[in-house]
Amino acid sequence: MASNWFRFAAPASFYPLAGRLIPVFWILTGVCLLVGLYWGFFQTPDQLGGSNAQKEYYRIIFIHVPAAWMSMWLYVVMVCWAAIGLVFNTRLSFMMANAVAPTGAIFTFLALWTGAFWGRPSWGTYWDWDPRLTTELILFFMYIGYIALHSAIDDTRRADRAAALLAIVGLVMVPLIFWSVNCPDPNQCAALHQRSNLTQIEGNILFSMLAVTFGFWMYSFATTLMRLRSIILTREADNTWVQELLVKGGRA
Repeated sequence: MASNWFRFAAPASFYPLAGRLIPVFWILTGVCLLVGLYWGFFQTPDQLGGSNAQKEYYRIIFIHVPAAWMSMWLYVVMVCWAAIGLVFNTRLSFMMANAVAPTGAIFTFLALWTGAFWGRPSWGTYWDWDPRLTTELILFFMYIGYIALHSAIDDTRRADRAAALLAIVGLVMVPLIFWSVNCPDPNQCAALHQRSNLTQIEGNILFSMLAVTFGFWMYSFATTLMRLRSIILTREADNTWVQELLVKGGRA
């Protein structure tokens, strides 16, 4: 059984598997996002209700919080694949890290963008050099730096290794982001951003947030696999199986 799984470490074997999985992930993405957003905008109560002006714009958390979670999670995934590539010198691992990076950058930008719209009515400003915002911005720059460094080096093997090392160095930002929100002593690291605590979230709000998060997760799978298939075709263009695939019209 183990040997059957290991065979998917070869790009030629993983390429058709990814093609079969992509439609499944797109369907799950659509279902989860529709359910999560519908529940969040139409079924959650006005938890902050009354005359409080926050009772409507708090709903941006159904996009902002899942995007922020995914920005950190995808960076960890990218680093894991990059580290596996460095240790075992596996081509597919480097390709996977390269495919994850743009999706992670998109979610990081989305978290920053929605956070700015949330910040204006909450704090009176779109941006403040708050620890949480600043560390998230640095994470965005780490994604961009990884993509830019990989694109700047013509030799693919050197690009994979250099970008992987940069990604590993940037991993320190993930615990810093978490700590900036959940500081053990708020008096020592005061921040505008609220502390995160899932146990204090009303049930309907939590359900919506988790449904959107799962939808974003499925979206990450779908887009990463689509990008990975493109990377595989580009890097393996000289191999016989790719030439045969092109003759068949690219279907696999």
